[in-house]
Amino acid sequence: MNCVIIEDEIPAQKLVKHYISKLPELTLIAAFQSALEANRFLQNNAVDLIFLDINLPDISGIEYIRTLNNPPGIIMTTAYPEHAAESFELDTICDYLVKPFSFHRFLKAINKAKNGHRKTMDQYTTMEEEASIFVNIDKTLHKILLTDILFIASDRNYITLVTLKGKFTFIDALKTWIEKLPDEDFIQVHRSYIINCKKIEKIKGNLVFLNGQGIPVGRTYKPQFRKRISLG
Repeated sequence: MNCVIIEDEIPAQKLVKHYISKLPELTLIAAFQSALEANRFLQNNAVDLIFLDINLPDISGIEYIRTLNNPPGIIMTTAYPEHAAESFELDTICDYLVKPFSFHRFLKAINKAKNGHRKTMDQYTTMEEEASIFVNIDKTLHKILLTDILFIASDRNYITLVTLKGKFTFIDALKTWIEKLPDEDFIQVHRSYIINCKKIEKIKGNLVFLNGQGIPVGRTYKPQFRKRISLG
């Protein structure tokens, strides 16, 4: 994938360049500090993906996207998460990265872009509807609301999706669901579990309870989990 960076902050630009260099499937062909600098280049060169800051001189990243007739995939980068809702109104957006972002989060955005995703996973409904996802079990597609998911458990090659309305077990990898589910609601707390943070009832020792069921928090995942729920 041929990539272009439009970022006016040099340290942030260097970070994206460094992350791109780690992935052989990405080729950085140009970097600019403003959308106006990039405009002529983009009109004359084929680009698959743009890393685009929102706060740019002369014209904002969001305003610039609206001037493009056939924009490529775009990953927004910004230090201001309040712009997320506005940016996701645009169909060309693959993902939205809030600075500073880790390589893990960067890679997740790239995986979405490679699969041709827009806004969020293609299995999701539109932003105007309540977000949902379909799972295929025994040749039947089951629609599951993200707000109904309590946790996802992995056992060898099987996944069990535990929801408020029941359990769904099928062949899949937990890693796939780490990439599918939105970071703001879901977090991995154990090598075998992902939980919905909004469904946490209580925490006791190394167990987090959702709908009365205790889920273990692994030692490796505990610092990230404590940070997420603001326990330091």
